[in-house]
Amino acid sequence: MANQDYSRRDSVVRHNIYASVRRRDGVPSEMFETYWRDVHSTLCSRLPGLGFYVQQHFDRSHSANLWPIADGVRPILAVLDGSAELGFENAENQAIFAKAGTILYQDEANFIGEAVAYALPTGSTTYVDREEDGCRNGPDRYHRVHVYMNKRTDVDATGWLRETSAELARTDVVQKWKLHLPDAYDNAHPAPPSPGVAHIVDDDRLNLAVIEAAFPSARAAREFFRSPAFQHVLSHQREFVAALGAYKVKGFYTFVRGGRPTTAGLRGSRAAELIESAGAVNQIEQSVVSMFAPR
Repeated sequence: MANQDYSRRDSVVRHNIYASVRRRDGVPSEMFETYWRDVHSTLCSRLPGLGFYVQQHFDRSHSANLWPIADGVRPILAVLDGSAELGFENAENQAIFAKAGTILYQDEANFIGEAVAYALPTGSTTYVDREEDGCRNGPDRYHRVHVYMNKRTDVDATGWLRETSAELARTDVVQKWKLHLPDAYDNAHPAPPSPGVAHIVDDDRLNLAVIEAAFPSARAAREFFRSPAFQHVLSHQREFVAALGAYKVKGFYTFVRGGRPTTAGLRGSRAAELIESAGAVNQIEQSVVSMFAPR
């Protein structure tokens, strides 16, 4: 059903982490993407306590005209290659994952130059999600952007973002709208604790909010930007947002959903794509899956 809303499936994630990622200088783009999707992902997916794990890979070559920026709002110029969301059903599971995560952090220097983990101790809010496939693994079929906004601290920017998100997410053309409102980042306590990886951000990414917004096409997004509802929000943007940057998603990969690794989480993203395209149903039968599942 084209108009069905699947946002309720995110409600089991009560605590989560939103991490921005930039590939390591000197690591080719294809190697970075393959390692992240097929090597790092399968290690992360097997760690205990993890309830949800998604990677969204950004397109460095496409950065123009993704989101309107009002006069007086600074552009966020950070170059990023993707984001990861890690979700947990409760604080106890998150603590279990954090304890086991040392092995994961040591792997990041193989392909990541900068990783910044923003904590969301009360979770994120998915206002609408019309993507039927909750375990998408492959090129993004939507025109999807992540909008990074550094909130002003002299006004209630959080309240404004929640109110406007609820309003704009009701627009028919919006296929997904998810709002992340993490705690302010503290450069004095950089996260995650990955040796050899940068974790310090400039002032325009310290008080961050992130909107994930998806549309059927770039044209649909442009028409949305021209709508009276969006233009009203844009007219107040500078009152609540100090800096803004937008990043286009080219690939969407789901490795853990509902506390269980997906085929991509167990076998690697590209292997899962191949299994899907070949129609190899025998590869997803329990007798086979159990050979790869954590014991």
